[in-house]
Amino acid sequence: MKMKLATGIQSFEKIRTKNLFYIDKTEFIKNPRRFGKTLNMSMLDCFFSLQYADRGDLFKGLSIWKEKEYRQLQGNYPVVNLSFANVKCTDFESACKLICQNIANATRPYADLKKNKNVDDADRRFLKQIDIDMPNHVAVQSIQVLSSVLQSYYGRKVIILLDEYDTPLIEAYTHGYWKEMTEFMCGFFNATFKSNSSLYRGVMTGITRISKESMFSDLNNLKVCTTTSKEYATCFGFTEEEVFASMDAYGYGEQKDAVKRWYDGFIFGDQKDMYNPWSIINFLTYGKLDNYWVNTSGNGLVNQLIQRGSRKIKEQMESLLVGKSIFVPIEEEIIYNQLDDSEEAIWSLLLASGYLKVLQVIEEDNDFGGIDRTYELALTNVEVVQMFAKFIKGWFRNKTTSENYNAFLHCLRQHDIDGMNEYMNEVAIRVFSFFDVANNDNTMQKTENFYHGFVLGLLVELRKEYEVISNRESGLGRYDVMLVPRDLKKDAFVFEFKVFRPSKEKTLEDTVRAALQQIQDKKYVVALLEKGIPKENIYCYGFAFEGKKVLIGE
Repeated sequence: MKMKLATGIQSFEKIRTKNLFYIDKTEFIKNPRRFGKTLNMSMLDCFFSLQYADRGDLFKGLSIWKEKEYRQLQGNYPVVNLSFANVKCTDFESACKLICQNIANATRPYADLKKNKNVDDADRRFLKQIDIDMPNHVAVQSIQVLSSVLQSYYGRKVIILLDEYDTPLIEAYTHGYWKEMTEFMCGFFNATFKSNSSLYRGVMTGITRISKESMFSDLNNLKVCTTTSKEYATCFGFTEEEVFASMDAYGYGEQKDAVKRWYDGFIFGDQKDMYNPWSIINFLTYGKLDNYWVNTSGNGLVNQLIQRGSRKIKEQMESLLVGKSIFVPIEEEIIYNQLDDSEEAIWSLLLASGYLKVLQVIEEDNDFGGIDRTYELALTNVEVVQMFAKFIKGWFRNKTTSENYNAFLHCLRQHDIDGMNEYMNEVAIRVFSFFDVANNDNTMQKTENFYHGFVLGLLVELRKEYEVISNRESGLGRYDVMLVPRDLKKDAFVFEFKVFRPSKEKTLEDTVRAALQQIQDKKYVVALLEKGIPKENIYCYGFAFEGKKVLIGE
């Protein structure tokens, strides 16, 4: 009999008592080095917590219940189950309020201890302060004090579960209150996990491995598992065997190839062909291929970093979007204050977030006796490709009308130079200030890189018809952007970008002429002619930029 599907339920108890769809991941209990996400945390809570004593029925029929030594552990520990998943705020004060609310919720199962006369008077007074309005210094010490009280009262050390520990930190970086949040979280992590003598075991989950230098310098006993760790194995996500068996059971067996293309691609350690549970459960529920997971995850930081990224970053994203791989170094420990300056940091974040997969790791001995590692990365699957395409469309979509940014592409195909100019100037007024043209570097090269990346974003929708190539050698130099038609009978395009320089040009028209002259002098069209594209089908455009002003000429 098919079990009922229930999208979004993260409570292990509800799933088991209501006989809802569940793929057995209780092996996680035996191996604490492997951690999943929210449902696995709920499962740990139900297995170990005193609150679920005598609830072995929840685990009957599952793999963990076959082992007598683990059955004896069920319901025997005080557990504090805490989540920061909803701490998505634009300011520090609001974030602290939500953190305090979540701490208060996690301590609620032990509310009776506030009145219990067997608990020390000072501890009872402290516990009474744990609520949404508690000051930050109380919040920092709250779980440590509660742990001490629980150990004293129950005679057992405490298990602490913290789900999505990094959500407040990601939001803090994105919205500009990183320093205040890191100071708070450093104190909280130290008190809860480092100096907590009542801690038996702790499990933390998150998508980023934040550098110990910036956040976990006081935590020396962490065992960290990342997407490249072999310890993950099958305890995180659904294996292909599990997915295909579920599809057969729910009558979708004929769509296995399509589901594999859309949702396969996650790799944990050396375990390939892993699927995101959220996407699979939604597919089984609705029977429709769609972007389920990426529409639920917080993509603000990723979006921001790609927008602000250099020409090189956008060129690499362009390669990924057309199904190619890139070769980059990866630092799995993310140092947030380096995200704006490090070319590699964006790829580390995308890998940790599940948007990229590792195809291979190339190791080479370096001059210092160590090993340098280069990672070959690709976008995980079709669902992720769709997400990034949506990002780029969103950057250029008119927020005040129904006009879509592909109006530029329509004008380009029609060789409507006036329409191209009209659109580019209209969108520049709305978008360029949002992108922050100068960023924090007012150099000419940085500004030109921005405009280059901006136009590459406009062209992303053409990738099925054209090979969008940028910054490659042709003739006597390196062109900025070339559109090579996949059907060589169609038109081809060469773009050259120049930023207006008052010292060399009097008007934007002069800048356009300089761009067109460079295309001619450097013989950029040679690469197209060598492919057999007729000269009359090759169109060259010079783009001149001055702040929010754009002029395109041919």
